[in-house]
Amino acid sequence: MEKMMIGLSLALSVTVWGQKKPIKNTNLTLYSYQTFNCDNQGYYDASKYEKEEIDGVNKLLYKFNGVHFDTNPVFKLSSLEEVRKNKEIHLENLEKQYQEKKQELYSLKVIDLPVWKNLYENTIQIFENEYELNKEEIMAFSDPSTLKTSRFYSTCKEPIDAISSPDKEKMFAAWKNYIELKSKNNADPKGVMARFDAKMNDPQKEDYALIDLIGLSFHNCANSSFRQKRDDEGTAYKDFDKIFTKLKKNCEEL
Repeated sequence: MEKMMIGLSLALSVTVWGQKKPIKNTNLTLYSYQTFNCDNQGYYDASKYEKEEIDGVNKLLYKFNGVHFDTNPVFKLSSLEEVRKNKEIHLENLEKQYQEKKQELYSLKVIDLPVWKNLYENTIQIFENEYELNKEEIMAFSDPSTLKTSRFYSTCKEPIDAISSPDKEKMFAAWKNYIELKSKNNADPKGVMARFDAKMNDPQKEDYALIDLIGLSFHNCANSSFRQKRDDEGTAYKDFDKIFTKLKKNCEEL
């Protein structure tokens, strides 16, 4: 009888020991999302993250990354005339987009980690600066002097001073310098300068100058001041993918 009890105890001991296996995570939740050319499905740990937080990061990476506003670029005289004629309509349209997108952006909830909180703050700054830049350009095409109070004056003083100067010769000189620099990086520098000379001899040369100085010189300067290239941009996308386990990507061939 004693031997039977000892054998039973050993059997129970082996059974209990055998049950000590890793407990399966019951908090894994399916999440589907689209990247630039892939449909993705993975599982996240619901004990660590809320779906709303992941949605917020997703939107920062794939919706609010890049250009935020739908505006009409001004690269030719007809576009310039249209923007001037309908300046108030363009400003109203920009404001409407701003309010709608701001409401969505500012209400996002993101994962409480430095990488995502920093991304959120940076996205808001870019969003606000892009709105202001678009607004300033629309106004400047009708009245260049408005750039004197530009948010970007400290970083783009040279092009702004040329654009807003009552001395048109100063503006034309800045325009020529800009085109000469631009031609050096062009495959056909002589062609670039020939087109410039034609515009300089056109009765509407002042308008041509504004198109290049506001839409290109000032725009590029201001844009680069707040949209600096992030070395960790690719890392952010990889970090987002790491949130998920059993991640499957179905990608289209480009």
